Formats: sequence, C-alpha cells, structure tokens
Amino acid sequence: HLLEVSSALPLPPLHPLVCLCTSVLLSAMASSSVFVVSIDFGTSYSGYCYSLASGTDQIRQVYWGMEHGYKTPKTPTCILFNQNQEFKKFGYDAVMKYKNLPPGEVDKWYFFQNFKMSLYDRKVTSDMMLEASNGKTLPALLVFAESLRYMEQHAMKNIQEASFNTVCDPEEITWVITVPAIWTAAAKQFMRLAAKEAGLISDMTSEKLIIALEPEAASLWCKQLPQEGFLTEGSNSKKFEDSPGIQYVVVDCGGGTVDITVHEIQEDCCLKELHKASGGGWGGNRVDENFIAFLREIFDDGVWDEYVETCPSELQQMMYNFGLQKCSSDREAVYLHCYYRLTTLAEKKKEISQFFKKAEGVTWCDGMIMITFEKMKSFFEYSIKNIIVALKEILDKPEMAKVQYILLVGGFASSVILRDEVRKAFSKKYHILCPLEAQLAIAKGAVLFGINPEVVTSRISARTYGLRVSRDFDPAIHDIRNRRVSKADGYVYCEGLFQKLVGVGESVSINEVAHYDFTPTEPDQTCALFAFYSTEKQDAMYADEEGLELVGSCTVPMPDTKLGRKRKLNLDIKFGLTEFKATATDVTSKQSRIITIDFLSV
Repeated sequence: HLLEVSSALPLPPLHPLVCLCTSVLLSAMASSSVFVVSIDFGTSYSGYCYSLASGTDQIRQVYWGMEHGYKTPKTPTCILFNQNQEFKKFGYDAVMKYKNLPPGEVDKWYFFQNFKMSLYDRKVTSDMMLEASNGKTLPALLVFAESLRYMEQHAMKNIQEASFNTVCDPEEITWVITVPAIWTAAAKQFMRLAAKEAGLISDMTSEKLIIALEPEAASLWCKQLPQEGFLTEGSNSKKFEDSPGIQYVVVDCGGGTVDITVHEIQEDCCLKELHKASGGGWGGNRVDENFIAFLREIFDDGVWDEYVETCPSELQQMMYNFGLQKCSSDREAVYLHCYYRLTTLAEKKKEISQFFKKAEGVTWCDGMIMITFEKMKSFFEYSIKNIIVALKEILDKPEMAKVQYILLVGGFASSVILRDEVRKAFSKKYHILCPLEAQLAIAKGAVLFGINPEVVTSRISARTYGLRVSRDFDPAIHDIRNRRVSKADGYVYCEGLFQKLVGVGESVSINEVAHYDFTPTEPDQTCALFAFYSTEKQDAMYADEEGLELVGSCTVPMPDTKLGRKRKLNLDIKFGLTEFKATATDVTSKQSRIITIDFLSV
C-alpha cells in the first residue's frame, strides 16, 4: 500500500545533479556550540573525544578501565541489564560484573557484545530485537540507546570536570556519532533514533547531532598528522594536507566491518572522495570466530559446547585476552591461559593434553595453550584475503593511477599480522602507513568533522537512487500491466515507473540542491507519497524490477484540491552529506516542510 496511496506525476525533471546519501546539517551548526563531542561507537570497543568548538588545539581523550587494572583509549562495547531489563553496566564494568555473576544468576541477566553488527547487512527496523549471550532478547533500540546514554553521561561528567565544574548546558554540545560508510540509510537513521531515545537530541531533525562516516573521520585526522605521527614513515615529510592533489586509500579496519574509501587533498585542504565507499564484514571479530572454531575442534566430545553454554562469563574473559594477543602478536608464538572451568570440563573426559595430540599448530604447556605464529596467521586469512582483493579491485582501476598511499586505521589495524600482509601485497607500489593512535584516529577525526562538516566537499554515490512515479501512458514503451485509468476523469497513466535521481558512481557536491517538479496523479488527492528506491544498476524502467529495493518513504500533504491535477509540488533534495535531507513545497498552499524520510518502516 505504500506505493499505491498517492503517487506523484513528474513534469519534465531537471537534470539530477547529485546522490542520495545526504546530511541534516551545515558547518554553521557547530559554531553555536561550546563543545564538540565525538562518540566512536565500535563493534568491539567504544570511546569518545571532545574539544572546544572554537578550535582543535586540544582534543581531549579519556582512558578507560583503570579501576580494573587497564588503561586503554576505548572500552569494550558491552552492556549489561539485570533480570528486570534495567541497565546496570557498560564497558569494562559490564564485563567484570558479568564475569563475577553467580552461575545461577547468569541466565537471568542480559549481556550484549558485538551488537553493532546487527545493523549491518540486514533489514533494520525500529522494533527489531537483539539476542543476549544467553539467548534472551531485548529491543535493539533499548540496547543502543542505553549504550549512548552511558557515553553521553560519562562525557558530560568529564567535560564538567575539565571546565572546573562549570555546569554545561546540553544545548551547548554538538554530538558526532561515527558509523561505517557502507551502512544503509536505515542503519544511520536507527543510530539517530537511538541518540534521541538516549537524550542526546530532542528530535530527529536536530542539528545538534552529526552522523560521521568512520573512514572519513580517520582521513581527516591522518591528513593533518606530521610524518612522525605514523608507525611507518612515508617518503614525503610534509603533512598530507600540505600537498594538494595527493591521493590515498583509507582502510578502516574495525572489529566488525572494514570500510575502504579513496580521498584527494584539495587546494583548500578539504577532501574529495574519488571512489564509492566499499568494504564488508571482514573485521577483527572474524579472527575471533576462527579462533573459537579452532577451539571447538580441539575440545571435542561436547566439551566446548558445554563450556559455551555453562561458562559464558569465563569465555568472555578468554576472548578478551585473545583480542589483546591478536593485535600485539609480534611474529612469535602466542600463549593463552586455559581457564579453570574449561580445564575442569575437559579433564572429566580425558587428560587435557590428549585433546591437543592431533591438533596442528597448538600444544598444551602446563596450563597454557601455545599457538604457533603460523596458526595464529591462519585465523586472519579470511579477513586479509578479502581486504587485499577489495583493495586490488579499486587500485587496478585507471582512475586510481595517481594513488600513492594506503592508510590503515581502526583498532584491527593495530595487528602486526594484518599490516605485514598488506605490506607484502602493496608496498612495491604504495606507501603503507598506520597512525600511532590507530584506535583513536576515528574519534579524533570525528571531532574535526563536527567542527567543520563541509571539510569533505564531495562524495561518490554508492548506489543508484530514485523515486517511484507515474507518467502519461505510452503504449509504445509502457507495459500494459502498469496501465491505470483515473476514476475521476478517465486520465490514462502508467504507474510504478522508476525516476532516477542519481546514478551509482556519480560525484556529489555537498552544497548542490537538486530541484524537481511534480503534479498529482489524481485531481482530488490530498497528499503525495514519495517512495525512494535504490539499486546497484545504473538505471531501471520500473520500480519493481529485480535488484531494486524500497529504502524509504514519506508523505507530503496537498490539502488544497481546487486546481486538480494542475497543482504543483516542488521537491528540493540536498545530496552529498552523510544523511538524507529534502524539502517539499506545495506551490498551491505555499506550505513548505522539511521531509523526514522513514527508512525504518519499509
């Protein structure tokens, strides 16, 4: 019914200028704030940075876990709810509380980790549910909102302390939340909705929240770093931003996804995107999954499955320690502690060393599991293979001939194994760089983006976007099955046509506005439905063709019907930013409104 309520009939449209991946705010927005706070909400770890909106001389960061013996720039993206579905802990606190729950209590609580991946490569809706470690479920919106609420309260407390306990008005803060560039519009809108539920903003159109793309944020941070800001030195001692025309690939290696984009430095130090964002679910968590599969093979005879079911908190601690090892592994064998309950379960079946007799690349060493470096590398094969294939596919294109650098950023980029393999594949032709603070590059760059969202001047449309419309029926070109006749006056039209707005691969300037004129299909209709579709194809004839996907919709009132079908509706679409924004004007009533496109209900 979404498609049939009241479609719109276009007059000859203006040439589509740009693409459908836009934003709800302009750089003037940040100037009204005192602080800019960026939340790098990661699959495995999360953190935030903040700065005065008036300048970036001092971007502050926060260290986590010191009360538990850690000191890290990010905290585990883990959240714990009690048996009454009430929020209790986040981050290290959630991990430690969950680990210390009595065995009889574990099944009653709700512990979530890696839940950010629930918004990738699946249909995202506002009422979707998430499964906790013990199989129990809670609304995804609750889990994300409480996570953001915790980060917001933690940030506000730190800002207040840094401001000598000056009370900070929430309206004086611009929030920036980072998301993968390869996320859908629905996933981005879900994060905005979660931020609203968490109290960061008061309404969905608030300009106090910016959605930043993770590889762009990392690029902004890296382009202003001096040579000594990288683990590996390049051939050029200049900062990237001091070398207009320089081109480089950004590979954001996170826990869940790997995002790849290509940027060029402009004369004004701004960024121009040269290739559409690409990537996939090849992040560091894939390494964890391969390690778990390996342990399941070792601890056979039902031991591992029983361990997973009965000792989730101990397993979580084991995987946390493995996560540290996979990044710090220095081309040597890795030793992991075999925890008490796993050892106990295994020894009920047989002497524990017997489990390792047939396994390759691993041995039992007095309470420790010793994994050879080669076996450790094997856990990375899936991720590394996909990253290298994706990079080659991009860099082999003729238009990428001037690219000189590959920047590896994100927490997974801290892995020696990953960096070594990328160097082997590309170092003969490209300089491979990784910032010293690979984990913080996104959060710090997001602060820069929050201060000046227009620093990325253009983007490449990742897909073709368009509208479902009606037109005069032409028997020479239109399918008879789409022929409709108006009951009001006998007007014959073709419904369900696809009106392309922008094509995949088109470059989109952030400040251009595409203008379209429409007239109603029926003379007495009082509203017009705009249904937005996307596809990987360059174009399509009909909106229901294979490969086209309904991504969002909105209804615009047209209450004054006196002029019938001669009424006109103007649609202005601003493309090229990180979220979608459009304005519709009913020319007859002279009513103009910002369109809120619902990406979460289609």
